[in-house]
Amino acid sequence: MIDLLQFEFMQRALIAALLVGLAAPAIGTFIVQRRLALLGDGIGHVALTGVALGFLTGTAPVLTAVVVSVLGAVAIELVRERGRTGGDVALALLFYGGIAGGVLLISLAPGGSNSSLLYYLFGSISSVSVEDVWVIALLAVAVLFVVVFFGRELYVLCQDEEVAKTSGLPVRFLSLLIAVTAALTVVIAMRVVGLLLVSALMVVPVATSQQLTRGFRSTMLLAMVFGMIATVSGLTSSFYVKVPSGAIIVVIALGGFVLALGLGRFVRRSRPQESSP
Repeated sequence: MIDLLQFEFMQRALIAALLVGLAAPAIGTFIVQRRLALLGDGIGHVALTGVALGFLTGTAPVLTAVVVSVLGAVAIELVRERGRTGGDVALALLFYGGIAGGVLLISLAPGGSNSSLLYYLFGSISSVSVEDVWVIALLAVAVLFVVVFFGRELYVLCQDEEVAKTSGLPVRFLSLLIAVTAALTVVIAMRVVGLLLVSALMVVPVATSQQLTRGFRSTMLLAMVFGMIATVSGLTSSFYVKVPSGAIIVVIALGGFVLALGLGRFVRRSRPQESSP
């Protein structure tokens, strides 16, 4: 581990990995609770169009990905809210449209090719620049701000939308807030695990934590710990074993879930029930 820290690019990569491992499961807890586990996948596909738009216009792909992802997340939520199209159908539409739009735009970009998208599709954490770290840090702070200051309201919404309405909570605003925060998280994580695997980092640590806890707050906190363990250990492994960091991060996260399945029934019996974040 010491020799790994001698490289500046690995120092930047570790900072990015820690931020992603912290932020992704935080908002992922609300997404899983609301049964929208595939939301990250849908937004990830839309973010691909944003990245390609950055190549086409000659602007920073991360910034265009933020804009397009947020717009896509809002579109998903509005379609789901209207009820004319099921949430799964809305996500499917964005899956297809996002991939097709990304490939089309990158083909139109000057000197563009589909290979230009590989770093964003599968992650390239070793190429994270200082500017990328600052962007990831700012977006991670924004995500954690939402989780801390709107956590109780979002908890009520995720538990029961009808109860949230009768309680006088701004349901539409909170629903859009979850969607937009998820979009920011996708952009944060795309350089670490890639757009095709980003949803795993938002969902798997939460599913692992649920095997070991009963309360919402403890589930979120433990999921954040698992997320950081997966990203840091995955990055370290990729450095020594020479394998893609995104893939091994997800494999480690899945391995943790398998272990938690065996331990869960014993741990849950000794933990008191919590009711709110």
